[in-house]
Amino acid sequence: MTAAVMPSSAAGLLTLLQEENDELKHYALIHLNKVVHEFWYQISSYIGSVEALYEDDEFRDRELAALIASKVFYHLGELDSALTYALGAGSHFNVDEQSEYVQTLIARCLDQYFELRVKQVEQKEQVDIDPRLVSMVERMLNRCCEHAQFEQAVGVALEGRRLDKLEEVVSRSNDQAATLSYALRVCQQLVVNRDFRQQVLRMLIRLYEDTFEPQYVVICQCLMFLDDAPEVAKILTKLINGSGDDVLLAYQIAFDLVDNELQSFITKVQEQLPKIPEPPPAAVSGAADGAAAPPAADGDTATAMDTDAAAAAPATAADAIGAPGASEVAPELVDKLTKLQDILSGKTPIALTLEFLYHHNKADLQILKNIKGAVDARVSVSHSATILANALMHAGTSIDAFLRENLEWLSRATNWAKFSATAGLGVIHRGQLQQGKALMAPYLPRDGHTGSPYSEGGALYALGLITANHGAAMQQFLVESLRNSSNPIIQHGACLGLGLAALGTNDDEIFEDMKNVLYTDDAVAGEAAGIGMGLLCCGTGSDKAQEMLAYAHDTQHEKIIRGLAMGLALISYGIEEAADTLIEQMSREQDPILRYGAMYVLGLAYRGTGNNAAVQRLLHFAVTDVSDDVRRAAVLCLGFVLMGAPEQCPKIVLLLAESFNPHMRYGAAMAVGLACAGTGLREAVSLLEGMLNDNTDFVRQGASIALALVLGQQPESVVEPFRKKLMKSITNKHEEVMARMGSIMAAGILDTGGRNTNIGLRSGSGYFRRTSVVGLAVFTGYWYWYPLSYFLSLSLAPTALIGLDKHLKPPKVQLACNARPSLFAYPPPVTTEASKEVTKVEKAVLSTTARAKERQKKKDAEKQKQEAAAAGKDGKADAGAMDVDQPKAEADSKPAAAADGAASTADASKDAVGDKAAPSSDKDKPKEKEKEPSSFTMTAPCRVVPHQVKHVSFPPSGCQCCLLFVECVHLFVSVAYLFGTGRGFMWALQRSI
Repeated sequence: MTAAVMPSSAAGLLTLLQEENDELKHYALIHLNKVVHEFWYQISSYIGSVEALYEDDEFRDRELAALIASKVFYHLGELDSALTYALGAGSHFNVDEQSEYVQTLIARCLDQYFELRVKQVEQKEQVDIDPRLVSMVERMLNRCCEHAQFEQAVGVALEGRRLDKLEEVVSRSNDQAATLSYALRVCQQLVVNRDFRQQVLRMLIRLYEDTFEPQYVVICQCLMFLDDAPEVAKILTKLINGSGDDVLLAYQIAFDLVDNELQSFITKVQEQLPKIPEPPPAAVSGAADGAAAPPAADGDTATAMDTDAAAAAPATAADAIGAPGASEVAPELVDKLTKLQDILSGKTPIALTLEFLYHHNKADLQILKNIKGAVDARVSVSHSATILANALMHAGTSIDAFLRENLEWLSRATNWAKFSATAGLGVIHRGQLQQGKALMAPYLPRDGHTGSPYSEGGALYALGLITANHGAAMQQFLVESLRNSSNPIIQHGACLGLGLAALGTNDDEIFEDMKNVLYTDDAVAGEAAGIGMGLLCCGTGSDKAQEMLAYAHDTQHEKIIRGLAMGLALISYGIEEAADTLIEQMSREQDPILRYGAMYVLGLAYRGTGNNAAVQRLLHFAVTDVSDDVRRAAVLCLGFVLMGAPEQCPKIVLLLAESFNPHMRYGAAMAVGLACAGTGLREAVSLLEGMLNDNTDFVRQGASIALALVLGQQPESVVEPFRKKLMKSITNKHEEVMARMGSIMAAGILDTGGRNTNIGLRSGSGYFRRTSVVGLAVFTGYWYWYPLSYFLSLSLAPTALIGLDKHLKPPKVQLACNARPSLFAYPPPVTTEASKEVTKVEKAVLSTTARAKERQKKKDAEKQKQEAAAAGKDGKADAGAMDVDQPKAEADSKPAAAADGAASTADASKDAVGDKAAPSSDKDKPKEKEKEPSSFTMTAPCRVVPHQVKHVSFPPSGCQCCLLFVECVHLFVSVAYLFGTGRGFMWALQRSI
């Protein structure tokens, strides 16, 4: 058999296309299709003849002619024409072919189809889509399913807005759970349009419910984003009435819901659950006393409180069963419902968090003492920053020892500094829902008592920080305080506190009270009222925004306009394209403060979405607006938009960080800090470290704060150089005040919550925690108003691992960590000697003093020589004895630690006597360093930092614990995970990683 010979030209075949005989044309087309990639340049001269054959409806090989024309246009670079003829080729165009030609046209086909479908579905335009284009896309989907490429098929279905095809892909998948999980993840991260995302979520809920074992955890998460509280309550009720594992799953779902921090939604769920009969007053009092016990100052008191709480619980449940109205709920369900309600109200998770933070507090007071000693108390900025650093370092621990030990120093805070210092107590006692009011009682407004309005206003603000997102019980008191006072300072604190306590509830009555304060047109009270109204309506996209914007046009006070601008941004939180009208309206304002607010509206509305249009608009304003404030805010808000992809933020702001405008550089630093908070991202650290030496003081301030946000809970080997730079800046008397303020704040941020908390932007289920993002947004307002810096405490989440049994009690759980102990250990405490070395200044020595010391040294040396010579003459006879007695005395004087090894006391003495030169040789000989183990065990509750999670595993023998409550920033926060040996729920850490 002879091998096929490659033709040297296509001219002969092209000539056959001019023949009248269809058989000759058929022969020519078949062979031209084989050589078209080699002789396309020759065929292009006859492309008219090939097109004529395709347009002839009676020609039987017209589809083959279309395929050849498509390939020729492909080589000519006319991809649209190539795609048009490829669609006309029908089955001749093989989508399974792996050639560059086919893959390029498939990509072009999908791009065109996706673009047309977006216009048709999202923009509601009348678009005609070529049926041949639809057919090719469907062929692609079938090919993916046949080759088990279900993830690609899910992507094509979602990009093409084809819910019917998405359902078909899931049904054809051989692992429906994995495919549904992937579809949900893609929907949350990549689907830009909010309406279509909600349609996908509803369909996924239906598909999850149809599986063999419905994933109720995922279903309830989806229902939460759809704001479907009745359906969530129905699922929880069903699980509470089920088996023991179902009850634990209900607790799991409750922990997940609380972790997302949507107070208004959780309140609706609680209202839909079966009502628990009210216990007798005595039982209520006993239960409240036990549950409200805060972490005590000593172990005995804490134990007593825990015992009282445990004793009160059974009595409460028993009384509740016999109470009137108990027929609504079966007696055996009362205890389960009570525990479920305790979780949803935040009582159980907050109590666990407080207990952990108190007993595991590792805050180093020596750092605060060093800062206090280095700064001048007469400089209010540095003094207030030190108080803030103390509040953050002890956030949630209920430990205020530093303040009690330095009352005289603390009393130097006056006016608004006193307001901030009082508010700092709210950060320290955050989470004390039951005793918060009692703790702040000495500072709160009281009838018949006239105190400092700054302390009273700060105390109301502190109550809001204590009960943030869980302040239902505190709202009435704050409302009354707001109504009963006409002092703008007290109203300022009351508005901030009330906004925090009622975060996201959209209460009309509270809104009217705040609006009344706003309409007094007082600059101090009006600014807080604007922010408070935004906190109250956070994430609702309410029409009340137009009322606030209208008043911003009427008032002349810049503080009020700025407060309203931030409030409008909070109202627009997470509503995405629904905020476009407001953004467009505010960005066209002549007032730069309202344009400044438009940047925050844009950043918070599209937080974490990475929306390209939002990024482009922010970059546009960053380089075109005439106001430095607007440009700074535009760059800063890039951090909010890019929170979902933190690795992208340093790349995008890299050039902005080198801008000639210092406001742009500050915004770039803060954007990286916000987007990469708690990640320790290497690119972010590298960018920010270079900005620590900037020529402008406030840029160095922003870089210090941002780097502290990024390096939270990172290994000490990474953080230690930054700590030294901070202390050098703080102790440098010649450093500008603004830069020193940033260094002091950064020192507090590094060790938040007793070194047990971090910036927690995401919940355990991977969704953004609203309170954390809102806290960071308002915190950035410290640029204008220092008291707002305490909002940073809202974004803190414990890095803790806490196990719970079926009674929601934390048993001891053994876990293994496959890493060196020093890698994730707490930073070593700063010693007094080290602190002295940091502040030590070398003294100047006069030349005369140096010469006198030198003369004295020579005299002492001569005197020692004379005494040695005299001793040698008198003691020659006793030289041998002295040679033996000298080492013996040395051996006896050594501590017993030298003999703690394997050698006995006699052996140690023998070694000391026999080796005369032992002291000098021991110094010269380096000590062998003990090899650090490669793994260690931990006992939960324990601290688990984000990067440690992948190294943590359960013991091979399993665990008898039934519920695992885990809090770990960015990976899994405040979540309860089932991992019993009965049903094999060992996926707790795996799902997090």
